[in-house]
Amino acid sequence: MEISDSVRSLERDLRSIFGLRLKSVVAYGNGVAREPDQTLVVVDRPTIDDLRAVADRIAGWHDAGLATPLVLGAHEFARSLDAFPYEFGAILSNHALVSGENPFDGLRVDPSDLRRACEVQARSHLLHLREAYLETRGRSDELADLIIRSAPSFVALVANVKRVSPGFSEAAVAGDIEAVASGKPLTSERARQIFPDYLVAIGALVDHIDRLNTDGR
Repeated sequence: MEISDSVRSLERDLRSIFGLRLKSVVAYGNGVAREPDQTLVVVDRPTIDDLRAVADRIAGWHDAGLATPLVLGAHEFARSLDAFPYEFGAILSNHALVSGENPFDGLRVDPSDLRRACEVQARSHLLHLREAYLETRGRSDELADLIIRSAPSFVALVANVKRVSPGFSEAAVAGDIEAVASGKPLTSERARQIFPDYLVAIGALVDHIDRLNTDGR
């Protein structure tokens, strides 16, 4: 991926803050236009004073089209890879070293960590969906709002299930939820129609992930 001038400028700012304790600056992201440039910063023993100094620069970096950098201590990325396999795995798959040592040498995401994280994501979505439905008290307008708010998480969940189980085919309701996630209007009447199948689809996802072996079969 291409390293922008803004990221180069950020690296110089970070160098002035951390000096020799700045071990690595990495740019990452999905390359989508108009999204802020994202960076990961590896620092030897970051302190609260360091964070205060970084915080003082945040507004200027945002004005330059940069996201708030992800600041990690040395070795934290490797030690956190099993806890955040999707998030950090995405960085591993699409990044560019701006300066310093490559913090990702020899690292890879364990498939069993992906399956475990996917199961947590699916079970959490199901539990929160049930709880949120109860809080709608049966009101159709609030049910439509619930589906709209939860749709992006469902789409991300389906994508993650496909990563750990490439042969998986989502339920028919996924098309409705994906359309909502992309901005298609959802009427209260339509929300009432699709919500039961939505719950069934999430339950099926949970059952499918539960049956998976760590190799994704």
